[in-house]
Amino acid sequence: MTTAPSLIDFPFSARGDRLPQEIEQLRATPVTRVRTIAGDEAWLVSSYELCRQVLEDPRFSLKDTSAPGVPRQYALTIPPEVVNNMGNITGAGLRKAVLKAINPRVGGLPEWMTDHAAHLVDGILGYGPPVDLRGQFANPYAEHLHCHILGIPRDDAPLLASSLDIAFMNSACPITGARLNWDRDIAYMTGRLNDPATDGLMAELAALRGDPDYAHLTDEMLATVGVTMFGAGVISTMGALTMAVFTLLQNPDVWEQLCAEPGKIPAAVDELLRVNLSIADGLPRLAMEDMQLGDTEIKKGELVLVLVEAANTDESVFPDPHTIDIDRPNAAAHLSFGYGGHYCPAVPLGKKHIEIAIEALTTRIPGLHLAVPVDQLVWRTRFMKRIPERLPVAW
Repeated sequence: MTTAPSLIDFPFSARGDRLPQEIEQLRATPVTRVRTIAGDEAWLVSSYELCRQVLEDPRFSLKDTSAPGVPRQYALTIPPEVVNNMGNITGAGLRKAVLKAINPRVGGLPEWMTDHAAHLVDGILGYGPPVDLRGQFANPYAEHLHCHILGIPRDDAPLLASSLDIAFMNSACPITGARLNWDRDIAYMTGRLNDPATDGLMAELAALRGDPDYAHLTDEMLATVGVTMFGAGVISTMGALTMAVFTLLQNPDVWEQLCAEPGKIPAAVDELLRVNLSIADGLPRLAMEDMQLGDTEIKKGELVLVLVEAANTDESVFPDPHTIDIDRPNAAAHLSFGYGGHYCPAVPLGKKHIEIAIEALTTRIPGLHLAVPVDQLVWRTRFMKRIPERLPVAW
């Protein structure tokens, strides 16, 4: 009697300092059957070409991954209707207002980011080594930026950030506290809509309530924009920045190059995003019809997961993929911000956020280095991100 081969468990290692060994084993089979932490089966796609195909083909749906009864990557910790957040914003007619708010070229946003990064670096220098670069720089920099964009008090950031551990958790089972946190945060953002002291995006959204063209919008719909923008924005920018700086600390020759040539920092950001291992899961899509993906037949209703870290290290696209090359000509072709219809609209803001942060650190603390050996860092998949619990540094 023969037994069916056991499925590969996914996701892989939570460590963000090394590419999971399973990825090299997948190169020969770029579409592989895996079992998710929810216990369901899925197709894991790992070559650059096929990952991009999935992301740009509308027959692979993000919205429908939250539908009842479909295979799950993990239990939902946000309301199902919020999964396709940017699609919902577009459908409600709010895309223009949101894109304006996150445009780094308007409203003095670059100047604010530069000043705030310098303020946080001053705090680090005043505190003295060692410091937790995540807790004392990357976290507040991301949280305060999104408070500034939304027009809510910076002092309220800890309240909203306290929900993120659950809201962005990889869990096999539903979490009771997720709904409690969501309702609390929606109530908070609704309150900001009604507060005349609110400015920024939330004030712009509040003003739409007097426009007959937006009569279909409820306060809860507008508050949802604020809650999801804070959560997704903070998690993405904090995780990407933490791991970009970690990568530089692991490659002191590149750090020294950027210290000596700060003009190369903007070009270096895409390469740092390419090798960034902060994305701890696959980008989920649901097949809406039977179709062929490479040599594999995908059936309607099957879950497909795009493995970004494998696509970004595909040597057929990125020669010598494990080398950090800040002059790599095609570094911007990485898939760390997605691709196709769900390409992240905050890409310019995210890149500028990292660029300004790295410039503040390299110009003010050029001797920055890890204060502990890498093996002493504690890694845990939090916020659906691979990030160290603390990033102790000295100079």
